[in-house]
Amino acid sequence: MKIYINGEFYEKSDARISVFDHGVLYGDGIFEGIRAYNGRIFHLDDHLRRLQDSANAVLLKLPLSLKEIEKAVIETVRLNGLKDAYIRLVVTRGIGDLGLDMRKCKGGATLFIIADKIELYPDEFYEKGLTLVTSTIRQKGLDQVTPSVKSLNYLANIMARAEATAAGAQEAIMLNAQGHVSECSGDNIFFAKDGKIFTPPTSAGILVGITRQVVMMLCERKLGVKVVERNFPRYDLYSADEVFLTGTGAEVIAAVKIDGRTIGKGAAGPLTRQLIKHFREYAASTGTPVYDAVGAKAKA
Repeated sequence: MKIYINGEFYEKSDARISVFDHGVLYGDGIFEGIRAYNGRIFHLDDHLRRLQDSANAVLLKLPLSLKEIEKAVIETVRLNGLKDAYIRLVVTRGIGDLGLDMRKCKGGATLFIIADKIELYPDEFYEKGLTLVTSTIRQKGLDQVTPSVKSLNYLANIMARAEATAAGAQEAIMLNAQGHVSECSGDNIFFAKDGKIFTPPTSAGILVGITRQVVMMLCERKLGVKVVERNFPRYDLYSADEVFLTGTGAEVIAAVKIDGRTIGKGAAGPLTRQLIKHFREYAASTGTPVYDAVGAKAKA
């Protein structure tokens, strides 16, 4: 495995950053989780724009231009010989001291990129669906560091997922301060009722997921259903015909049991199955080419 760190590639055993890096000391940094399918990197431009937005929000100057970061991401995938991959792009504040003052990080940001394979859920879960529980951990408010910033401080999400694991579930639902459904610990959430599809709005305190946006587009283009963004309580999930999650790792996957309640018929429903199919077809045929042969084919 070749890992990119600040312009150089290292073997996995040699890939290191300083213990004084503020990303290590304080979670002071941002990241993107990106997928590659069939030798193409999925919506790379969108991920890089979101990276820039997160950097602006936390006063972090990216060490390279977005075009240079794009080239580094492509080269990392290429050097690792991957066609289907999960890519972790991380930018930290860089090396400082033991204080909080970001001005002490004089050497500039640290940027590293990892490309590897991932299987978040086994294939069987895309048929039988996931079990969810509602976490006691509330989503951060919009008056705090908004969840729209994909920061390295994921402790709340990790604690929510730990509650799910302890309950024998695969994912945890996080509510916001008003008691509305926000998102899951690592995924966006949707529900279907009477042929309509709903998802929380950005004002509910969510990460605006790249996969979420693609699925909303597919709902409209492939299913002929426009997704409604509105606030809703857990009751709407309990009484839904179908519930499904979206995310870079999970892609599109059904939730069939929530807080002990069976959703719909207790298996992936027809709308969810269609979206899984349409998403996989879309993901396999679009994206930024990694290899020349694929690039030539894409242009043909």
